[in-house]
Amino acid sequence: MGLLSLGTPLDWQEAKKHAEFIRKNGIEQFLHVYNQIKDKNRDNLLWGDEIEYLVVELDPEAKKARLLNENYKIIERLQQDEIDYLENAEKGIKSSPPLALWRPEYGDFMIEGTPGEPYGSNLKDLLTVEKSMQYRRNRANSELKKNQAALSITAYPKMGQGDWISPHYEAGGKYAQSLFIPDEVINPHPRFKTLSANIRERRQAKVEINVPIFRDTNTPWPFIDPTIPWDRQKYPGDSEAKNGAAKENHVYMDAMAFGMGCCCLQVTFQASNVNEARRLNDQLAPVGAIMMALSAASPCYRGFVTDIDCRWNVISAAVDDRTPYERGVSDIRQGNERRITKSRYATIDSYLGSNDGFFQPEYNDVDLEYDHEIYKHLREAGGVDEHLARHIAHLFIRDPLVIFEEKLELDNTATTDHFENLQSTNWQNMRFKLPPGPGSKIGWRVEFRPIEAQFTDFENAAFAIFVVLLTRAILSFDLDFYLKVTKMDENMQRAHRRDAVNQCKFWFRKNVFPRRPVIGGGGGDLTKDSEPTKNNDNILTNGKPVDMNDEIEQHNDQEMTLDEIINGQQEQQSSSLSSSSHFPGLAPIVESYLDSSNIDIITRCQLQKYIDLIRKRATGESKTNALWIREFIASHPDYKHDSFIPDSTNYDLLSTINDISAKNTFPF
Repeated sequence: MGLLSLGTPLDWQEAKKHAEFIRKNGIEQFLHVYNQIKDKNRDNLLWGDEIEYLVVELDPEAKKARLLNENYKIIERLQQDEIDYLENAEKGIKSSPPLALWRPEYGDFMIEGTPGEPYGSNLKDLLTVEKSMQYRRNRANSELKKNQAALSITAYPKMGQGDWISPHYEAGGKYAQSLFIPDEVINPHPRFKTLSANIRERRQAKVEINVPIFRDTNTPWPFIDPTIPWDRQKYPGDSEAKNGAAKENHVYMDAMAFGMGCCCLQVTFQASNVNEARRLNDQLAPVGAIMMALSAASPCYRGFVTDIDCRWNVISAAVDDRTPYERGVSDIRQGNERRITKSRYATIDSYLGSNDGFFQPEYNDVDLEYDHEIYKHLREAGGVDEHLARHIAHLFIRDPLVIFEEKLELDNTATTDHFENLQSTNWQNMRFKLPPGPGSKIGWRVEFRPIEAQFTDFENAAFAIFVVLLTRAILSFDLDFYLKVTKMDENMQRAHRRDAVNQCKFWFRKNVFPRRPVIGGGGGDLTKDSEPTKNNDNILTNGKPVDMNDEIEQHNDQEMTLDEIINGQQEQQSSSLSSSSHFPGLAPIVESYLDSSNIDIITRCQLQKYIDLIRKRATGESKTNALWIREFIASHPDYKHDSFIPDSTNYDLLSTINDISAKNTFPF
């Protein structure tokens, strides 16, 4: 998230009057940038990561852990290096750029940290990633007291339950009107509280989040949550829980904070041109569920152990602003409403296609909802191709949620603010990012969003580096990971399941191999291709190019374990398939890319330790954070095996995670 705009946010009744204006001008801003930069070529590979932290206060006397609120004050101090650097630049004074950039997040108990500058294109630059993450953690902790810590955990186990926030506030407030969450924990920047209120008002109800409870040996069954204040009558939506919003055998939550108060690891890549960005967007999308399952880290919500391991669906429900008609729960249509299948926070609904020749129309096998007038304008007036035009028109079926009064009338040739208003509130598993403008040094980018935040900097670095190397292998080896969108969606749901790494299979392409000779990795430079290597045909494909009409392509999608997807399948002895019918695994593909890159042995060995973690996660040898949390709670002496997390158990859990994070080693 960039530096936030200041201004006067409009409430929903005012904002909705300007929705069409924002959409219309957002499209013009997109077209202005697109038509000036669509042919720009050979931007350098630059990439970066974002890690979000929850700031926790540990109280050893009371044996309680609480989230620490009012972190906007800490962020202001952390941002001073950046402010000084920018002020010096304006004065023409040379100074060193900051080592980290700091941004607020939705919760005032959160901090987001990114590298001060993007990572470069050399393979050796990958060895700076973990150091950057360590610096950020240490720098954030340097602004905290001894009993406080910035932890890269995905979800706080006791949010909204009991004595969980410091300082303490009573639940409620005019923005979220939650039974469990006080408005005071929302970041004080006007964007965030307005976002909460406008989602609720547009939806015509509070958000409705129901997570299945984990049924332990002593869990009451059926499970009816005794901690819900069923009879509170302070706000109009207070009766929703007892009128059906709170489901039996589920943990019920009713506020945006339960979703946007979760943390994650995001990785953004600058591509060499728009076509490469489209290609990476499409090829990485099917990998999202795989990486989310391997990084699963969030089994607990609102003080209970639940039956899911990932945050994605929780956030999806937490920002679901669809009206009753749009959700399909009412037949009463207001204005130009249409049925909308998914929340704003969801997987992509269509691929963009590129010139790699792999995309087939049947991969987009969902009935895409899009604005037909916007689509027509993009095609006829803007010259945008069919697939990209549908994607943009799909994003623009949504309403802008936060509009600042001072930023309504803008020069469409000088800013993309109206476009970004819609783009930035479509939170998909992949985000295709427009350059900020014709004069910007920033190029076409894609953002990979599904990875859960991990306890340690080593783990976070491993996931980020693995995805970066995978992008280089995709481009160098001309790989094809396309799945039908419905199968990608199914994978995302499977990834949520308890211990999905060991219990689930996932759809993946069996034959991802190139149709032309593979090329090497460019002598240690992540941006350069080299001459075709001599041995990679055998490593990856047994020398057989892909024919879209052959039997392999017709039966290409297969359910595999995560071990098979990451580490590879054993050779299959099927007479109906060619000798390349086994899938070699993503890790061997990445290793093959490195071996073709002529890097020095020390760098190669250091990078291997990150790949090995991903390999071990897939085999189950290295536990996911989620599985480790479950086992810790289950073995704690104060836990009664009733799915409820006692304060003492939560305290010991967070204290242990803090120790693990500080040592950057994990006993699992």
